[in-house]
Amino acid sequence: MSSYYNVTNVNYIGESMPGNDLTIDFKRPSDREPNGLRNVQVERSYTPYAEGSVLIKMGNTHVLCNASVLDKVPPFLKGQGKGWVTAEYGMLPRSTHTRTDREAARGKQSGRTQEIQRLIGRSLRAIIDLEKLGERTIHLDCDVIQADGGTRCASITGAWIALADAVSHLLKTGQIPENPLKDRVAAISVGMYKGYPVLDLDYEEDSSCDADMNVVMTGSGQFVEVQGTAEGHAFSRQELDSLLMLAEKGIAGLLRVQQDAWPV
Repeated sequence: MSSYYNVTNVNYIGESMPGNDLTIDFKRPSDREPNGLRNVQVERSYTPYAEGSVLIKMGNTHVLCNASVLDKVPPFLKGQGKGWVTAEYGMLPRSTHTRTDREAARGKQSGRTQEIQRLIGRSLRAIIDLEKLGERTIHLDCDVIQADGGTRCASITGAWIALADAVSHLLKTGQIPENPLKDRVAAISVGMYKGYPVLDLDYEEDSSCDADMNVVMTGSGQFVEVQGTAEGHAFSRQELDSLLMLAEKGIAGLLRVQQDAWPV
């Protein structure tokens, strides 16, 4: 494994996740199998200044995740001897098919942006011991360079690697005595598309699916968050179960990507 400041590239060629009986006459726009992940590429130490920096690509969705170590905590944690992990999320103006104004130019963040960055922060805090972090904050900035569906899921998966690099920096410089990371965390989207459960939706599928769900899980198989919504057609309990099973298998693939990029 390369050292902290060396770039590590990991490529994961999307494949069908084992264990799903989905041999059906059904075509996705991308020609992937219903249970197929997009190709995943991870590049560590993408920028030279942040304590942790990762560029993650899931198909045509590309997100830069930077982790910064700050020697301060929010006011509600001062004097308690523990740290904090938080996140910000944003999309570059031309990360989508048409230009979108920067939220800074509008003077406020959208509700969607606020929801996503809170999700990223919650997901990361679920797998770190804040007391072992000490009175400091690790701030994750997730910037979407190119969007083709699943940006929040790519942000969470990439942010964990950036967080792990930042923690490694703290350990190597003697700022903390032991590793506060308790587990990995990754996220994937699933949905009902033309009546079939599919994994890792791209924009075309996401914008026309009957139901979609974002699932966040730890490396030990625990759920951190499940966000599911019907888009015109309600879904059954059986369909819900099939989507969760599909998400578990997809996240297993992403955890392998994290393991290759950052073995712990």
